[in-house]
Parts: sequence; C-alpha cells; structure tokens
Amino acid sequence: MSLLPITLYGDKILRKKISKVKEINFETIKLITDMFETMHNAYGIGLAAPQVGADKAIFLVDISKMEGEEDKKPMAIINPKIIKRSDETITIEEGCLSIPDVRGDVVRPKSITLVYQDTDFKKHRIKVDGLLARVIQHEYDHLQGILFTDLISDELKKKFKKPLNNIKRRKVEFEYPTSTSVDYQLI
Repeated sequence: MSLLPITLYGDKILRKKISKVKEINFETIKLITDMFETMHNAYGIGLAAPQVGADKAIFLVDISKMEGEEDKKPMAIINPKIIKRSDETITIEEGCLSIPDVRGDVVRPKSITLVYQDTDFKKHRIKVDGLLARVIQHEYDHLQGILFTDLISDELKKKFKKPLNNIKRRKVEFEYPTSTSVDYQLI
C-alpha cells in the first residue's frame, strides 16, 4: 500500500468524464487499496479515482468514523450510475480533499438509488439517504467532471475566487501529498 498524491483544483483530470472499468485486475485492486490508504491519511470520507489521477469510474466512501454512522461499512464503488433522485432536497455544507479549506452549502437530493459494481464485479442496487447519499453524490460528480464548487451560490463563487486560484497555483500548504502539475495523471 502507498499514498497517492491527491489532485487539486485546476488539475485537468478533475474536469474529465471518467472511463468505465472493464475488468477487475491486480492494477484495479491495488489502486483501490492505495486510494483507501490515501483517503484515510487525509481524513477524508470519500475519494474518487480522478482525485488521485486515475481515469477509472471508481470511488470510495467510508463514513464509519462519523458520529451516528459507525455501523456503515467502507465501500468501493465501481461503474456507478444514479438511477433515481428524490424530489426532496437538503442543503449541507461540503468540502473536498481536492479543494482544501474551501467549504460551501450545496443543495442535493435527500435520497438516491444507485447501481454499481463491487470489487468482485458483482452488481448492486441500493437506495440511500442521509450522509451516505450526500457523499455518494459528491464522489459521483467527480466521475462526471463536476466539483462541488460548481454547485454553490454565485456569491460564494465570488468569495472563493482567490482561495481557488491559490490552490490552483499551489500557493497553499497541504497536510497530505498532492499533485504538483495540472497535467498529473496516474493511469
């Protein structure tokens, strides 16, 4: 296992629509294992493959350290597709490992239905709500080239313009390994 550098706001891969995983092999399992280590090292609760420079439709979710969520098991989600979103929405402040120290309110559906494959390439269909639905939607967006900053108010976008430019230019100190180039791509 090894820590992977986390891509940052401005890195090209964060705006790319990511490719589906066609097979589970050693490379894919190693990527997932390294992603879990990287996410936990950065105290994250979700991490998508493009956030470590990988063009693969994979993201992780581990909310088990959050109060009230201790019963939730870590998940590796491969080739996900949100097939249903509730009409009811909820606004919660979000942040992102690729956009450190920037947080903003995002409106999202309260519950979703997701189909995906696990590390055995077995298909699943789940309906989730609460924090798990929130994290899944955030990470799913990463696979579509969408960042949470795209979903915040215009007022917050103006407020965050300078901090985002500082992240893009690497003029911020990071508590975990980060990419050094906007062209960084692992796989």
